[in-house]
Amino acid sequence: MIGYLKERSENLFTGYFALVMATGALSIAIHLLGMQPVAKILLVINIVAYAGLWLLTLTRLRYFFPKVIKDITSHSNGPGFFTLVAGTCVFGSQLIIVGHHHTFSWFLWALAILLWVVIMYTFFTAVTIREGKPTIKEGINGAWLIASVGTQSVSILGTLLAPYAVGEHQRIILFFTLAMYFLGCMLYLNIITLIFYRFTFVEFKFEALTPPYWINMGAVAITTLAGSTLIMHAEYAPLVTEITPFLKGFTLFFWITGTWWIPLLFILAIWRHFIHHYPLSYDPQFWGMAFPLAMYTTGTLQLSHALGVDYLTIIPKVMAVVAFGGWLIGFIGLILHIITTIKEYIQRAPS
Repeated sequence: MIGYLKERSENLFTGYFALVMATGALSIAIHLLGMQPVAKILLVINIVAYAGLWLLTLTRLRYFFPKVIKDITSHSNGPGFFTLVAGTCVFGSQLIIVGHHHTFSWFLWALAILLWVVIMYTFFTAVTIREGKPTIKEGINGAWLIASVGTQSVSILGTLLAPYAVGEHQRIILFFTLAMYFLGCMLYLNIITLIFYRFTFVEFKFEALTPPYWINMGAVAITTLAGSTLIMHAEYAPLVTEITPFLKGFTLFFWITGTWWIPLLFILAIWRHFIHHYPLSYDPQFWGMAFPLAMYTTGTLQLSHALGVDYLTIIPKVMAVVAFGGWLIGFIGLILHIITTIKEYIQRAPS
């Protein structure tokens, strides 16, 4: 067992916690749409996924620490570590909304904040001071936006926990989550500018269009959810109440941006897989596409409630089917991948 864990953890994909993000976001969306039994099944799956990924991560830290350092300071692999932050917070939010259990979510929120500080400043310090930096073509991709996603996820979980705090602590928590919301917006606007520049002015081959580019949309989807959650909890903090009109406009702006991305990303996916016949096979990066679809569903649903525009609910009802279909394909691929790797390990193991 230890040998298998070491083998699977040595080169563990740094963004694998996107599996937890996708499963949690889909579970919340389905729960809010009234399909509680399916949402609870997804919660159970996510408990196993979250625990399993931490087991692999801790194994990697124990036995392959130099590789972890190399990855977290890399332009291409470093951003994936922000999925630890986002996955932890989405899981904590799922426990509150679907599981109706908030006690453990306090621990998850504290853990996520600690992870956010360590990963944020380790990664951005490393890529700033390193010598021999890659070109923009080689160094940046959609995964960089997980820095924004992780920041917004901290905002969302904290806002959901605020009602369970007492007195002044509610206002302090909401001030912090409001600050994280705006910080996440800043990170998105800065990073998406570089990505959009790469899209339009740097040669872009179909092989480079990896699933994490869907986070172009997923980052604004979770920003929409963060803003909507703040609006719906404004009663707990006078400051948030005062700026609610601004929050509504700013959050709507990000939702419209995410909606704009969806057709373009689907067109580019057709260009990659059907025109250039890039093979469709399971890849851990797939969860970077499944998560945005699920998060857009949840974000749009909560935006409709926050703004009082019920006619928008038709969108998440349709997108829930698309998101669930995408998640199911990825989950089946994951199970088959796990079975294959176990069989291969057993065949190689000495009798």
